[in-house]
Order: sequence, then C-alpha cells, then structure tokens
Amino acid sequence: MNKQTDRTVNNLIKDGKYEYFEAGEGTPIIILHGLMGGLSNFDGVANYFPAKGYKVVIPQLPLYTQNILKTNVKAFSKYVKDFITYKGFDRVILVGNSLGGHIALYFTKMYPERVSGLVITGSSGLYESAMGDSYPKRGDYEYIRKKAEDVFYNPAIATKEIIDEVYATVNDRIKLIKTLTIAKSAIRHNMAKDLPKMHVPTGIIWGRNDKVTPPDVAEEFNRLLPNATLYWIEECGHAAMMEHPDEFNRLLDEWLTTKAEH
Repeated sequence: MNKQTDRTVNNLIKDGKYEYFEAGEGTPIIILHGLMGGLSNFDGVANYFPAKGYKVVIPQLPLYTQNILKTNVKAFSKYVKDFITYKGFDRVILVGNSLGGHIALYFTKMYPERVSGLVITGSSGLYESAMGDSYPKRGDYEYIRKKAEDVFYNPAIATKEIIDEVYATVNDRIKLIKTLTIAKSAIRHNMAKDLPKMHVPTGIIWGRNDKVTPPDVAEEFNRLLPNATLYWIEECGHAAMMEHPDEFNRLLDEWLTTKAEH
C-alpha cells in the first residue's frame, strides 16, 4: 500500500491450517484484522515493534473460509485461542481493529487468563452502524468507493486497490453472505454487559473523526471497561494504524510501556 508495501502479505507463513505473519522475539503481540482489512493494514506495527522486544504475530482470520455456522464472533475467538495454543504462547497482548477488536474483546471475556493486555481501535462490540445500515449495494462501484473513503479522514487513503478489493468482496455472493452473517453476529454479541467485569489492562486508541464507530463509542468503552486508558488521534478515521501509523505506534508503545502487564 505504501513504499514498504505489504511486508506482512509477502511474508506469510503457512503452517498447518494457519496462515500468519510473524516477526521479532519477545512478548507476543497478536494482531486481529477487521472485516474488510487485510494484514497489510498493520504494516506500520509489523515494522516498528519487533525492534522493541516484541514478537508481532498477525494471523489470517478465517472470515470467509469457515463453515457458515462458524462465521461469527464467538467462533473466531475460539479460532484465535486454538492458534495461540498451537503457537505455544501462554499470555499475549491482543491488538484489534474494527471486527478484530470485537474478537479480541470476546476472547478476553472468555479467556482472561491468556491476556496480559488488550488494545482496541475502531472496535465493534457496542455500536454497529459499522455494517448494518445500507450495507452494501452490489455492483455499484461509486457507492463502494464512497463507503471505502468514509473509513478514513483523508479519503485519498482509500486507494483504487482498496476500493477494488472491497468491491470484489461484496460482488462475491458467498463472501457477501458471510459478511452479512458476521455483521449480524457482531450486533448479537454486544459487549455492554460484559465490559464492567473485564479487568485486563486495556488501551483504546481512536480516530477523532471515525464515522464508522464514532468517538462516543470510544468514550463508552472507556466508561465501561474498569482498567482502560483512552487515547485520541486527531484528523483520523476508522483505521488509525493505516492513516497515522507513526502516531498509532507511539501511543501503542506508550501504553505497552506503562500499562500492559509484562
């Protein structure tokens, strides 16, 4: 996507039923991508944290490859647990964007003993206009372009490559059905009642101009989670780690240094 393009995508490890990117040694940071977001969305994090004493691991989530009955937030959390067990990690730091944040939250609810820290950015779990409203008109490229641009404060970040990828997804009948199944699952797995019981140290890094999960969602997460710290990134939309990778890394590093249990 940028000059160090797709370090993540070009270095995928295929290992049994898992595909993932891995770099560095140290405390494992497991990164969970969103519904329309590939691994390359986290190239900035993948390039920065291995040098800081972390092992960055980004599994390819089976959003479109599992049986429809396993196409939901709960099943994806179980998949992440199986992956972490397979890799032999004891406790991990989870970082999730959008749907990935929701999966990380649900994982933390189910397996708190495996999580030493949690970071969410533009996460679903409380508020779901994210996908539910008019999503998505098949075949209408201009509509898809507008939707993709709305993800960012700076619409230029929605490159033709990104728009084409979303367009291809919504025009693939199976993927569309699974996307809508996931969207319904996200609404069903609302976390409002669970969050006050979740005491894992949590960093909330949010774009001040997020239209998909607006700023008041971040404030609600911060209010409900007992051990949370909220950070804002100005002039930033729904995918902070893509739009402002340096600032995202700086805040994540600050949070890891001061808050996460090492």
